[in-house]
Amino acid sequence: MGKQASWPRLAGCLLAAALWPLGALAAKAPDPVKAEAIFSDGPTRGGFALVAPGKAPTIVVDSADARVVRHAAEDLAEDIKTVTGQVAPVKGEATGGTAILVGTLGHSAMIDRLVASGRIDVSRLKGAWESFVITTLDRPLPGVDKAVVVIGSDRRGAAFGVYELAQQMGVSPWAWWADVTPKHRDTLFVRAGAKRFGPPSVRYRGIFVNDEDWGLYPWAAKTFDPQRGDIGPKTYRRIFTLLLRLKANTLWPAMHHTTAPFNDDPANAKLADEYGIVMGSSHAEAMLRNNVGEWKDDPAKFNYATNPEGVKAYWDERAKANAPYESLWTVGMRGIHDTGMVGPKTMQEKVALLDKIISDQRQILSREVSTDTAKVPQIFVPYKEVLEIYRAGVKVPDDVTIVWPDDNFGYIRQFASAEEAGRKGGAGVYYHLSYLGYPLAYLWLATTPPALVQEEMIHAWDKGARNVWIANVGDIKPAEIGTSHFLEMAWDIDRLRGRTQRQFLEDWTARNLGPDLSAKTAELLDTYYRLNFERRPEHLEWQPQAESRHLSSYTPAQVNDRLRAFRRLATETQATGQRVPPELSDAWFELVEFPIRISAAANMRFFAAERYNELIDSDQAMARSAGGAAVLAQAEINALTTRFNERIAGGKWRWLMPEEPADSQWRIYRARSIPLPGAGLTADPAKFLAVVDAPTRTEEPIIEAEAFTANTGWRLVEGLGRGRGVMVADSKGATLTFQVDVASSGRRLQLGVLPIFPDGQAKEIEAEVSIDGAPPERVRWPRAVGSPAWAQGVLDNLLKATVGPELSPGRHTIRVTSAVGRVGLDQLRLVEPETVLTHENH
Repeated sequence: MGKQASWPRLAGCLLAAALWPLGALAAKAPDPVKAEAIFSDGPTRGGFALVAPGKAPTIVVDSADARVVRHAAEDLAEDIKTVTGQVAPVKGEATGGTAILVGTLGHSAMIDRLVASGRIDVSRLKGAWESFVITTLDRPLPGVDKAVVVIGSDRRGAAFGVYELAQQMGVSPWAWWADVTPKHRDTLFVRAGAKRFGPPSVRYRGIFVNDEDWGLYPWAAKTFDPQRGDIGPKTYRRIFTLLLRLKANTLWPAMHHTTAPFNDDPANAKLADEYGIVMGSSHAEAMLRNNVGEWKDDPAKFNYATNPEGVKAYWDERAKANAPYESLWTVGMRGIHDTGMVGPKTMQEKVALLDKIISDQRQILSREVSTDTAKVPQIFVPYKEVLEIYRAGVKVPDDVTIVWPDDNFGYIRQFASAEEAGRKGGAGVYYHLSYLGYPLAYLWLATTPPALVQEEMIHAWDKGARNVWIANVGDIKPAEIGTSHFLEMAWDIDRLRGRTQRQFLEDWTARNLGPDLSAKTAELLDTYYRLNFERRPEHLEWQPQAESRHLSSYTPAQVNDRLRAFRRLATETQATGQRVPPELSDAWFELVEFPIRISAAANMRFFAAERYNELIDSDQAMARSAGGAAVLAQAEINALTTRFNERIAGGKWRWLMPEEPADSQWRIYRARSIPLPGAGLTADPAKFLAVVDAPTRTEEPIIEAEAFTANTGWRLVEGLGRGRGVMVADSKGATLTFQVDVASSGRRLQLGVLPIFPDGQAKEIEAEVSIDGAPPERVRWPRAVGSPAWAQGVLDNLLKATVGPELSPGRHTIRVTSAVGRVGLDQLRLVEPETVLTHENH
């Protein structure tokens, strides 16, 4: 039974089997495709009006085609109605006038007849993965004058083509999820000709809905689907549609204890299949099993060393149930939740047991899914402790994709070697845009800069990670921009290659919020990412230093600079928001204003409270003014949160956006709540804000890495670091030269580098520094994940080291040379000895 299925299940499985593993396909990039405009503002030569007042096309879909194609066509009909007000019926045959003809090559009799007539070239579609062509035809069928024809190489290719039409009409993929109202158009003029899209740069592209306890789950249970009281088919239908609109194809579903396991309800898997979504599971959920909710036996028995038959039976049950569906099977084993595998003690025992587990899992897949396991898509995710076990000698089968993880903070821990990239299964990446764990979580706002994601993911792709890309996006909202950016790269890597963060943001905001304010909005968002890269709002916590009441690593002058920048950003954001059209005001608030203003308020709350604590014994007037600013910032956080949950889109997102920390769960990984002065202990904030707003001179001279006087082999990555960007050396031997003026004695040179992981087998970032022609000094930054130095580095997004003797007053020549591949130099500082001892990464 498990090996038989009708279309679309069988077609999807056969196509996956035919094209998996990628092998030679993964070895080279797809041809870059520049999406030409399908619609025009007015009549064009050979074009026609697809929609006009009182006139709408018939959308034609063969009843024998895949369900996902029908779903996409129905969504397109709704989109046409939203944009133009006209009703475009979805039918099984054309009825005259104009039409949109949609179908999958080989599964639509109508499309196949058009192809057989020789009027459409589909030579590049045959056998391609998720590709499509959109073309125009005159008199394609009896009674039809003109048509737009959408042909997919497979079921998802056809659906992607339909949603591409919708996007080019002006319908954002986030129309429902972020309330992006499309611009009304009375007429839709179509340009003549054929446009071709695909294949994608990455084969399996998707998201992991995770840590949903405080956002997506209560929203689904209380607001969106109260009848079910959980995340179920109604919510997943919205998620599946979003993925298709973003040209993604894979989902790791919600899996925390609050949420019923995805496969507990067979309707979820059936619906995923209807929408052509490939279901997978996270690094901790081997064989599509949600252990948190599905392992009903004694937790101690989730131990392959002592209970292999019990665990195998548990996995076998899922393989039988989900065999008919297109799935991405995770192999290997960890603990029940996000913990290490139990049983073996020594590394040698762990390697041997993991090899045995993978072998047994593949036997299950061979028995239940396909006798040829090489045709069953499988992934191995060496996450956290598993990476060290893999490095110790785990033999991952050649057709299994190794999905390399980041360190949970956006820095990919290992890139595929040439040998690993050349395996039949190839490589992939599991990346975090949201995280719950050590040293501090970031679940509230989405602040990972697109510049960092792009730098890491393009490098991973160039190193062979082309089979699977999964991003942990938490509750989906407010990670809309990061999710779009990640999946757009996965669809067409070359479209983003070489573009700056600012350029991407301007393009994205133009597409989603209109072109009129896109340049200014991109500037605001670029500043938002830069400021929060220095310290995320969820990471406004530092270890106390002895008896000091000053909690942060910023000096008072640096605090003032930071708060002043945030105040300016928030003010400009509110002013820009006044110019946003009313129909886009909700979208603007969700995507731009809310994250900017609430991160600014979070910083004011923390640092004003810190100033109160510092000065209450020595300068009560200033302390109480700072306390007033902190209390006012908390009031703003409350107001913004209430507005998001209660008033935006008429209360559509009620319960989705809590203030972080939302409760006392996982307290060791979440910043402590900030004690604020009580009533009667505060004063008017004006006195404190006047100090903040007065420009100050930073005590420590800073030389940004891009201020070099000579450069051999380094490149600028804009949008990262503290200045314009970070200088990155892709190979060892690259050299930067600086001329540094020292005003007074008693200072040493401190280097700040991005905490990226070096290429190859190097375990440390290494550079050589020469001062005034002296023999170079080797500087090392260990990259041991979990160490105190790593923890400080990911919270600061900076690693520091001081080199050389104290510098005499005058000009000095500094030469920095990369000693390994991938060194990201952010800045040079001249620091005093006590600063070295207090704030370095040891």
